[in-house]
Amino acid sequence: MEAKNKNSKKVRLVGSIVEDVLQGWNRSTELCCDVKTILHSDRTLKTGKDYQGVLRRDHGADIDEFRCRDAHYTFIEMLPWTAKRNPRLYKGKYITITRRPDGTLKPNFRPLPANMSVERYAFGVYIELHKALEGLIEK
Repeated sequence: MEAKNKNSKKVRLVGSIVEDVLQGWNRSTELCCDVKTILHSDRTLKTGKDYQGVLRRDHGADIDEFRCRDAHYTFIEMLPWTAKRNPRLYKGKYITITRRPDGTLKPNFRPLPANMSVERYAFGVYIELHKALEGLIEK
């Protein structure tokens, strides 16, 4: 199969392009190996589906005079991130407060309702901010 680069008129074989992309990676094929899977999303591995996780080699292949034991691997699927990136610490009518990954607090303002004055909205924000920070900041 041949492919052409947009920027170049040169036609290259797809295999040579793959070789360039994988340059620096160590590739190997394990023949005859046992893989134990511990999955969260499926009961068994589905053909063509990608899984994120950790593959650990438990032991290598043993070839003895009386027995032959294949290499054994364990694949453990990683759980999807259950923790939010910026967890919400306070949820009010006028503001919400989230914690950033660096530990700082960030107030997020909800939209100003159409039938509310700016002064009343600002006072509501002040009350909720005071109430939220009392519970969040240690004295």
